[in-house]
Amino acid sequence: MSIKLKTAKAIKDKDDLIVLLSDGEPDGDLLTNEAERHYFQRKLKSKKELIAINQYQRWVFLVAPITEDSPEYTVEAYRKQGASLYKRLKQEEVKKVKISGGQASQVLALAEGLLLAAYTFSSYRKELKEVVASGLKEVSIVHPEISSRDVQELGNIVAGTCLARDLINEPVISLNANQLSKAFKKAGKESGFKVEVFDKPRIKSLKMGGLLGVNAGSEDPPTFNILEYKSDNPVNAQPYVIVGKGVTYDTGGLSLKPSTSMDTMKSDMGGSAAVIGTMVAVAKNKLPIHLIGLVPATDNRPGGNAIVPGDVITISDGTTVEVLNTDAEGRLILADALAFAKKYKPALVIDLATLTGAAAVAIGKEGMVMMGSASEEYKNQLRQAGEETYERLVEFPLWKEYRSYLKSDIADLKNIGGRMAGAITAGMFLKHFTDYEWMHLDIAGVAFLDSPDGYRGKNGTGAGVRLLYHFFKKLAQ
Repeated sequence: MSIKLKTAKAIKDKDDLIVLLSDGEPDGDLLTNEAERHYFQRKLKSKKELIAINQYQRWVFLVAPITEDSPEYTVEAYRKQGASLYKRLKQEEVKKVKISGGQASQVLALAEGLLLAAYTFSSYRKELKEVVASGLKEVSIVHPEISSRDVQELGNIVAGTCLARDLINEPVISLNANQLSKAFKKAGKESGFKVEVFDKPRIKSLKMGGLLGVNAGSEDPPTFNILEYKSDNPVNAQPYVIVGKGVTYDTGGLSLKPSTSMDTMKSDMGGSAAVIGTMVAVAKNKLPIHLIGLVPATDNRPGGNAIVPGDVITISDGTTVEVLNTDAEGRLILADALAFAKKYKPALVIDLATLTGAAAVAIGKEGMVMMGSASEEYKNQLRQAGEETYERLVEFPLWKEYRSYLKSDIADLKNIGGRMAGAITAGMFLKHFTDYEWMHLDIAGVAFLDSPDGYRGKNGTGAGVRLLYHFFKKLAQ
């Protein structure tokens, strides 16, 4: 994150300022003359949510009170207002700004939206690098109920989300499986967690047939990544495990995608990006938990000895799988990771994957599809974290009848269940490899956007990082 976020104790006369109003009236002498007061009242009566006043030596942006149908909607509205404010700050070439007024939760939400809206992937465009270099540099929060620890926590969550976005947006030509593993190691060293990387010979020794099968058509070897953060006194005796699909590019393999569906497939590692972003936020904020991240990583290509429809592969737990569609590859590499997770005797496993178009069609970009065998307590806690972060979850059922959709004539399972209930049969496939409390999050609709959407922006969103951080924070309390 290129913008410095901090607290401040006071506001000076020349400070550019954002003020959240509590009752529709600014405090004290903020408005310096009758003309400004008249202008403010006129804009407020016309239902303007953001009122900008140019006081020549500074800008004052007044945010009118926002009240929605629920606390979660209200907080989200402040995040969106933060995104709108960033555009205005950029337009007015503001370098430093202070935020004050309002409730603590509203101020932090507005700052979060502003910082996330400021994200730019500028690695390959000179003019974007210049925009970032000349843009907003510092955001200071002046509020009696917001501590430097609160601000640091928010900054670390945003940093984890932005790292996830960077990795999603990076083209596969510079981010194959090995390079993704190097990014994990770098983040671990900077944030305070361990990273172990299994190379192809080690993966072969573990008989990870799903990962090796998907990788068979690629010239680049796969990796299997183990990320581990453990605080000095974790609240959980058994680790929590998060698993991310790390398909760095998905052509569909020999079940080749149409070209119009392939140009965004660098984002098919969005689940792994969510894992690394969460690990960064958790480690930097020193949550008192034991957390393990597992990422099987490869691209899915149609070259070399690529698996073909009709092949049978063997997952590391001995399950045989008839591969009827090589574009249903994510579940194959996740199967090895979920089987590997058993060795930790985990308290809970959550996997994240851009797994099915069916999930995206079902609920669009407004949320994630959730399913799994975890307790209702875990499910409710995860749903609540989704509401609080506005990374919302919709649960799909895993009724036993769906198991028959995956019946194969020649193997233990087949990797697709047909046209009906596509997201659910993918989840049912994954369930086979679990014997612990487990949740599956299909993030296909939210991980990568083809048009801007407020603070989520365009392209990689980092979906899942904020959700999981808040979920684990609640478990740690």
